[in-house]
Amino acid sequence: MKPYYDVLIIGSGVAGLNTANNLKDDLNVLVLSKDYAWECNTFYAQGGVAVAVNKDDVALHVKDTLEAGAGLCTKEAVEVLCKEGIYSVEKLIEQGFWFDRDKNGELAYTKEAAHSRNRVLHAGGDATGRELHYFLMKSLKFPILYNTQVIDLLIEDGVCYGVCVRHDKKIFNIYAKSVVIASGGVGSLYEYHTNSRTISADMHGVCLKHGIELRDMEMMQFHPTVFVKCSWARKQLLSEALRGEGAKVVDSHGRRFLLDYDSRAELSPRNIVSEAIFSYQQSTNEEIFLDLSCFSKSYFKKRFPSIYFNMKNLGYDLPMQKIPISPAFHYAMGGIKTDLDGKIQSVRDLYAVGEVASSGVHGANRLASNSLLEGLVFSIRVAKSIEKDLNLDKKKIKFPLFEKKLVKKGDKKLKNELRKLMWKNAGIIRTQKGLIRARQRVNDMLSMDRGELIKLRLLCSKEIIESGLKRKSSLGAHYIKGEN
Repeated sequence: MKPYYDVLIIGSGVAGLNTANNLKDDLNVLVLSKDYAWECNTFYAQGGVAVAVNKDDVALHVKDTLEAGAGLCTKEAVEVLCKEGIYSVEKLIEQGFWFDRDKNGELAYTKEAAHSRNRVLHAGGDATGRELHYFLMKSLKFPILYNTQVIDLLIEDGVCYGVCVRHDKKIFNIYAKSVVIASGGVGSLYEYHTNSRTISADMHGVCLKHGIELRDMEMMQFHPTVFVKCSWARKQLLSEALRGEGAKVVDSHGRRFLLDYDSRAELSPRNIVSEAIFSYQQSTNEEIFLDLSCFSKSYFKKRFPSIYFNMKNLGYDLPMQKIPISPAFHYAMGGIKTDLDGKIQSVRDLYAVGEVASSGVHGANRLASNSLLEGLVFSIRVAKSIEKDLNLDKKKIKFPLFEKKLVKKGDKKLKNELRKLMWKNAGIIRTQKGLIRARQRVNDMLSMDRGELIKLRLLCSKEIIESGLKRKSSLGAHYIKGEN
């Protein structure tokens, strides 16, 4: 490993890998992976890639995305996503990626909630993320440094010069002309989530330490159909595509109560379905189920193999048995504020892309399966921007090593308390009083003698809470009860 690089990329999901794969071969690039490369949200993504079927569908894809975003999207960003999405997917296919096909050999588009038509491509049935990740890893032309956690950005006078990392029990600096943050969302801040174990808001916290703006952090998306009755932190996601192809949400009596909340029922936007399930559970104390009886066993095993085998290992015989479900944290719409080329305006030579970033494309509620598309589209833009602006003569500055203690006794207990606190008070349904209580407790934790890594989680949690308190009325994924 070298001490100086042209480009450092933090993260080995779709956004980070596709950025790397779109950079010129002669650049000196290093990808940093917090764990093994496949421990990322991309690997676990099930549903697919939403993309306009043709140029005539672009305007409708834009409309669906804006409507899901509840008026908070940046329209220009949405237009970039939908227009350039067609090119990004075509490029992927030309490079050899194989999306599932129908019996005639045509691309097999499926439908998900809040889409006006079938426009979601999938691969390996319900293993789109895994297939895409494997393809991008095979195509990668630059080295990856595994088990490497970024603990700080090296910034001076509004310029980023690299990162400080912990690797193999050592702490050291790595320098670069450009740094790309592609580290994913904030899942581990919540008690129930569908995210990889590596997704813990580290880089959000680092950015807040340096005064870098985060945007729309109150907008946290909760997936409505998750199996949470398992012991591991990452809960079993039950893809939106299940409901898109006919699965029903029912109570213990088989009643489709979602119709009481919205006429679109299972195909309502995610926030509406999540809020309805959560409210119904709270008011009735009933268990909620996903009914898969619309599928034959042979079709289900072929179309949703990952869900079939994962649930079989947990003792469920699908699609004959109903699955008990609950909403769980799934995706952060808010993130590090960037322009449409992934640039962080307040710090030169620093970019953010993918779920960690906020270009304004998702607004208050992400349209289903727009996330993998976002990673593909905006990573290409980031790569082009880096090559255009790369300062080959950038001066080299030596930064002191990070000396504060990363982990202290009691941090694990604080981490678990924080997850419960965020789930209860900054989760699906919020109240002003609950958010104020959560803010006070997070401030108490920040004042304690604790390690620097838990501090990063606390800083991001506080930003989510503060953003929620500032938005007095419900909007999209931010549902605040008793708005006055």
